[in-house]
Amino acid sequence: MHNKILNKYYFINGLEKSNIDKQDKTTTIIYRNYKKKLDKKLILKIKNLCNKKGNKFILANDIKLAINLNLDGAYIPSFNKDKKHLSYSYKKDFIILGSAHDIKEMRIKELQGVNKIFLSSIFKKNKNFLGIKKFKLFSLLTKKKIIALGGISQKNLKLLNLVNCSGFAGISYFR
Repeated sequence: MHNKILNKYYFINGLEKSNIDKQDKTTTIIYRNYKKKLDKKLILKIKNLCNKKGNKFILANDIKLAINLNLDGAYIPSFNKDKKHLSYSYKKDFIILGSAHDIKEMRIKELQGVNKIFLSSIFKKNKNFLGIKKFKLFSLLTKKKIIALGGISQKNLKLLNLVNCSGFAGISYFR
């Protein structure tokens, strides 16, 4: 079996310099902190750190701010069903990512014009648990690229070769 090269996405909720420094250039950093008000200075610090390291930097749940700060893209969480960003103008290589837990949310992300859909949860047994079979089935129901999310570790990383995904995302895997 061939090991495909997977895109990597690392969720952070603050300036985690030591963890960002550990990442290779192929890892995209996503700042996601829903507990605190967005701090432009902090976001710019993270952006500068990512630029020095060669990592792409994406902001969660505020597309307008991501565009204004000239970030690489924005991440739309599953609870955000808004489509007003479709009227915004942004650079050609601006990435819009979105997360979904079921088919209905996948369709909403498609209508929101995302480039890739983060589908959760493949391994982590929580209320959104899909497992490998359901994950694979859901991934066949869209033409968008799928990113695996939820409980990914070094032990189960090779299992991603069994499903139709172009990458994986997480927090604990990258620490």
